[in-house]
Amino acid sequence: MKNCVLFAFIILFGSSLLAQENVIKDTIQRKAVIKYDILGNELRLSPEVPPLNQIAGAPKAFYTYFWEFGDGNYSKEKEPNHIYKKKGDYEVKLWVTNHYDTGKAPATRPQKVSVKKVQNPAVDEASLEGDFILQKNRDPIPNEEMVMVMSYKNDKNYVSDGQLFLFFNERKYNADNFELKDVRVHYGEEVASDIEAISFSKELKKEEILYASTSSDLIESPQLVQDSTLVNLEKTINDSKKLYKNWNVFKFNNMNPSEQRNIFFTMKSTPEMLKDTSAIISVRGVYVPDGNFKNHKIKEMEMEIVTSHDPNNMSSNGTFLNYRLVRYKNLKYKIRFQNNGEGPANTIRLETDIPEMLDKKTLKVLDMYPKCDICPKEKVSYSCLDTTYTKEKAIFTFKNIYLPGSNQKGVRERDSTKGFVKYSIRFGKDFHKKKTTSRTAIYFDKNEPILTNRSTTRFLPGISIGVKVGYNHFSKLNNSKDYFFGITVSPYKSFRWYWQVELLNSFHSFKGNTTVTEDIVTISPDVEDIKRVTTSFDYSNIDWTLPILVRYNVNNYIGLGAGMQGTISLNEKENRTVLIEGFQRTPQETRLISSFSENNTLEGSFVNFRKAALFEVTGGFSRIGPSLGARYVMDFNSSYNHWQFYAIWKF
Repeated sequence: MKNCVLFAFIILFGSSLLAQENVIKDTIQRKAVIKYDILGNELRLSPEVPPLNQIAGAPKAFYTYFWEFGDGNYSKEKEPNHIYKKKGDYEVKLWVTNHYDTGKAPATRPQKVSVKKVQNPAVDEASLEGDFILQKNRDPIPNEEMVMVMSYKNDKNYVSDGQLFLFFNERKYNADNFELKDVRVHYGEEVASDIEAISFSKELKKEEILYASTSSDLIESPQLVQDSTLVNLEKTINDSKKLYKNWNVFKFNNMNPSEQRNIFFTMKSTPEMLKDTSAIISVRGVYVPDGNFKNHKIKEMEMEIVTSHDPNNMSSNGTFLNYRLVRYKNLKYKIRFQNNGEGPANTIRLETDIPEMLDKKTLKVLDMYPKCDICPKEKVSYSCLDTTYTKEKAIFTFKNIYLPGSNQKGVRERDSTKGFVKYSIRFGKDFHKKKTTSRTAIYFDKNEPILTNRSTTRFLPGISIGVKVGYNHFSKLNNSKDYFFGITVSPYKSFRWYWQVELLNSFHSFKGNTTVTEDIVTISPDVEDIKRVTTSFDYSNIDWTLPILVRYNVNNYIGLGAGMQGTISLNEKENRTVLIEGFQRTPQETRLISSFSENNTLEGSFVNFRKAALFEVTGGFSRIGPSLGARYVMDFNSSYNHWQFYAIWKF
């Protein structure tokens, strides 16, 4: 009986432990729940979210929200109300994004709602400024889902049919940044079979010229209008296909004047996405408002890859650069910030690092928010952006502005509390191929600074091909002559350490050891017959040598190297000469009686493989261009130890 009681106790105790373990696992997987009330056709929503895990030292953590109502409308409010136009069943979706929080974004299950009665007039929550925009609910984090919204509007006075294009996954990156998980249309948009299927039947209407515009982040800032007119749709499509690997094409029909529509895309960032948190990637949208004409608009949405949703960060389009092509390339940086205070900020100062290889004189402010003029030299009372410099920093100061705080009373739209500075800068005249990092300290009025992430610029290895010629001196080989030529492969213009591989073809001739043998026969006490055989060897080789070494550039003019090499005789000729002589020797003299010789030639291919260590020093232009070098090769067969003297030119 006691054993049964004990067994039952163990089972109950183990079950309670398992139950506790399950509870712990459930708390790790954070979830947000959609709560709602519906009265007729009016839906009232509120989220139930898990507690935030505050990042130590960061501003106060908070959530932002993105709702889809299932009828083509959306909202970014925390607790939105929505009025449906028609009866029916709708699927409500919610994406919650955590800021200054150490955990992952909470997951949310969609919620089905039914509208059985229409009693209130409908009002669109998301009114569109302009007629075409791209938006996102959050910045991309590797292996996380995000939502992109393509919004378009008919600004004509007639019903129109047209096309929409979405291009993503830039070709300049080997790995795809996004996987398209889902597309949600609500107005009968059709997926076109291919871009080439689109045709045009009319010419451009001059009175309906459309202008291109781009935006780095349409959630946070107004659109930037370009001064160019886009009427060559074929060129735009072809250029876009050269820049992006993937695209989607949609046809829309029967769009009424002033009507607004939205297409929703769920994109999942791939695990192979660039892990550099300062990288800027982009997607492109093209809008053809009337399929009868080639008039169109372009929107490019830039996104910063992040590891956490921190509104204060720094990013660059120069994450990976080709060193050969950067001298006249403009690097672009973007510094984003958000006022998380309880009141407005009047002065915001951004102190950002400028790496020594960049030329501060070429810095140019491209865009900013809050929008204001560039400050003049004299002191002014209006809003402006001032740019000053120290030896290692550029300082951007917003003066006399009003940027609301996210915790300020009466502020409902968090996007209004954000700002940014976008600038370009060029490389200096003489700079080395090494990684650079930049960071920004953000000061809101007189508060302590907030430090951003480090924006990193790296250079792709690139390939440098070199031409090499020289002479090998073998001190232990008789009458050695060895001339060679070949090529070298190494990273282009490396700063310090780098690898180098060579393939050398040499023509080597030398004399081998000569052997002499004598056979003496006594004829009489005073007479001897002597037979002398002299054998000599001459070698003529074509050798292939493959050195692999690690090199170090001490400076622009001196380089050191060490490594290993293997050599094989591609073709080896052994010329053997045998001289047979007969002598008769008496006490008075030695006389040559007979003499004759014979020659034999032996050939072999891919023979005489040998290994060696090598050490070298070069002088000249060590990173690129011509230089001279000396290399000592320690062969595992000491007879082949030699010095190599050469000239090399790297391209």
